Amino acid sequence: MVSKLKKLFGRKPRISREQAMTAFHRRYASFKELLQANADLAGILANLNATQQGERHMETSQVRKEARRAIFRCDRMATTLNDISSQRHEGLNAAVQSIAKRIEKELDQRASGDVPTLTLDLREVDASMAYSVGGKNANLGELRNMLDMPVPRGFAITIKAGSIFLLRTPGLFKSMYSLLRSLDPEKTESINTVSRQVEQLICDAPVPVEVEKALLKAWDLAYGNDPQVVVALRSSAIAEDGVQSFAGQYRSLLGVTRNDLIAAFKTVVASLFSPRALAYRAGHGYALDATGMGLCCVEMVRSRAAGVAFSRHPVDLRSNSIVINGLWGLGEMVVDGSGTPDQWLVSRATGKITKAAIAHKAVRLRLVRTQTGVDSELTPVPEDLQDVPCLSDEQVRQLANMVMELERHYQYPQDMEWAVDEDDQIVLLQTRPMGLDSMAEEKTAPILGHLRPLLSGADVAARGVGCGPVVFVGDGEDITHFPEGAVMLMDHSSPSAMSAMRRASAIIAQTGSLTGHMASICREFGVPTLMNIPGVTGVLAPGQIVTVDALLGRIFDGEVPELLALRLTRPQARTDSPALMLLRRVAPYILPLHLVDPRADTFTPEHCTSLHDVMRYAHEMSYTEMFKISDSVTDNSAGVASELVSSIPLDLHIIDLGGGLRNPESRRVHPDDVTSVPFRKVLDGMLNPAVQARGPRPVNMRGFLSVMGQSVIGGNQEGSSRFGQRSYAIISDRYLNFSSRVGYHYAILDTWCGDSLSKNYIRFEFAGGAASDAQRVRRVRCIGLILKELGFTVELTGDRIRARYQKYPKSELCTRLDQLGRLLIMTRQMDMLMVNEAAVAACADKFLKGEYH
Repeated sequence: MVSKLKKLFGRKPRISREQAMTAFHRRYASFKELLQANADLAGILANLNATQQGERHMETSQVRKEARRAIFRCDRMATTLNDISSQRHEGLNAAVQSIAKRIEKELDQRASGDVPTLTLDLREVDASMAYSVGGKNANLGELRNMLDMPVPRGFAITIKAGSIFLLRTPGLFKSMYSLLRSLDPEKTESINTVSRQVEQLICDAPVPVEVEKALLKAWDLAYGNDPQVVVALRSSAIAEDGVQSFAGQYRSLLGVTRNDLIAAFKTVVASLFSPRALAYRAGHGYALDATGMGLCCVEMVRSRAAGVAFSRHPVDLRSNSIVINGLWGLGEMVVDGSGTPDQWLVSRATGKITKAAIAHKAVRLRLVRTQTGVDSELTPVPEDLQDVPCLSDEQVRQLANMVMELERHYQYPQDMEWAVDEDDQIVLLQTRPMGLDSMAEEKTAPILGHLRPLLSGADVAARGVGCGPVVFVGDGEDITHFPEGAVMLMDHSSPSAMSAMRRASAIIAQTGSLTGHMASICREFGVPTLMNIPGVTGVLAPGQIVTVDALLGRIFDGEVPELLALRLTRPQARTDSPALMLLRRVAPYILPLHLVDPRADTFTPEHCTSLHDVMRYAHEMSYTEMFKISDSVTDNSAGVASELVSSIPLDLHIIDLGGGLRNPESRRVHPDDVTSVPFRKVLDGMLNPAVQARGPRPVNMRGFLSVMGQSVIGGNQEGSSRFGQRSYAIISDRYLNFSSRVGYHYAILDTWCGDSLSKNYIRFEFAGGAASDAQRVRRVRCIGLILKELGFTVELTGDRIRARYQKYPKSELCTRLDQLGRLLIMTRQMDMLMVNEAAVAACADKFLKGEYH
């Protein structure tokens, strides 16, 4: 019967005050809960992101806890959004459950040591197994099996195999431990001596039979009986290829055959205790007696060209470029800095090549067969190739796409090694997180126009400023006694400088690679480093005091106080951990944001692939749903609203959801009775004496007649319809939804104004009017100019304007709400003034100057 009467008379059934207020309170309570869940989730994501970037520390249990807290908050956001919207977004809960399953799967993955076998084919490996097979194996398996990227054939030798060798060979570990206990980490000579002794112990020890059989069986399964196969046997230590790079600390053997495999295995495992590795572990606080060494055995690519690609510029973090370096032949000359490579810069934004620097390449490293097996040998580059790029433009773009895909997957800038095989196909050899210069943006060097540098234009490998006497270090030279605070001068970069690097105030290499191991280590240790300065070894004299400006690539004679004041504090060492490895597995389902544009067709629950997507969707749609809250108010909501008695020219009624009025039960209230912060500010603007009309308002007769004519003939009703005369303000202590529907135009203002910056927002929409199309459009353009000047983001469509102002302090919102109150008064008849284009800017300018009449 009720529905029939409603249909007959076009009126909604009368509801009681209790029913109406219960519905409003339920919706508002859900909205408050959603805002709080959003704020909590934002904090969780920030903490996880900071941990992933190495800016804070978490244990594995904390990563699990935070990931599950994020799932719970997202589920609450989805549920409360549906409570607000009468279940219009049911697909969002399904999206949360789908993402949660993926996260839980990763959280439940096997932990370190759970892989029972001694070897695994790379087809069975992914990044979750890093603490069983080491970082290099885990990343190669991830590239092959999760990202379908081209990698060589091969197998992983697990951490367990290395541990059995070191711990179960009778007497081996006891002898090693005794030597390591005698090591003095502050003395380079002690490190070198102990290293030689420990490595010799390992190389002389027999490999347990079960390990030897497992290695040879894995070879046969991976490569069959092909006698032409040679492999690279590389270290894959537990923390290797994590955020802490361990670049160049362990051995990699090239050209290994089946007959060499067991001896090569011992040599690589022994490199756990090389002088570089021991000095590195001592400097970063790792245990000296580490036994966590896996190995990566991959078929060698007979490469025409090889090199590295960085998804971010390794030095200039302000650059928006991908950096790709390459040479003819094997890539070791790029990695160790012994060759000057071709270099390309590729825009991260467009994928276009922005710069190509083609080097003269006289020699290349190639695999050659010898009487004893296979070795790498330096050979001349054919003359017709010496000045030719080692990559085509298309291959450069392919590599750029690949390294960007890796950055997106790992959620961290990547350092990727690549090769181009004899069939001209790209093969990826490894990827690892970049060692970024965390202080790259903190200091800017002065121009120092009054001083002339000895040399300038050098490449900056690690930023900072250093000063000291020049000490030349030749290739292979013993640097045990390198003096503290000296400037190390080298012909070309080499990781062999590792043992003395921390004592240097700065490093200068006449040639070198910004993408090489040494540059990576210099950035980690915070040692100011310059590379690629032709003739520097002939200009600087031993013992000469110089200031190295590794901010702008300059070298000055003597001390330069203006530069020394900029010396950077060396960064704290960052360590990799099981927690970080776990975080990198779950991060793709938590941190990335793909739903960026609310207007896009893909802004739907079905396209949410991360918790951040769910958060973005729920937060955006909650505004939309609350924006429409006044649509549920009807004249038949008996006793719900209080009438505002004031000089404001609106029939304005107030619904208090809590803390908005001194006496919410009163049927008639005055402005002084309002305790809602946002509504109080809007009223202040509306009631501002400067805005209130003083006598008859000046009227442009042409505009007035146009408005009257359109109203009489109904010419405006194609884009608008006539609204009722009643306006509503739904309020709480911190919330306001103000809906003014008067005549042929409407304005809706929705805002949360509190102490939590992340929750604060203003949404404003205005449309319609009784004037002609042109006048209505000019009015919203005028409003747009005003709101842009006030800092709003503005969207104009015909005679409709939508504006938003989000995540600002309460004081800033209060200022804007006061201005919006004034604007709401001024806009009511503004269309009559919009008789020409000049009036748009003139009216906006007057309003911003406070000239309202």
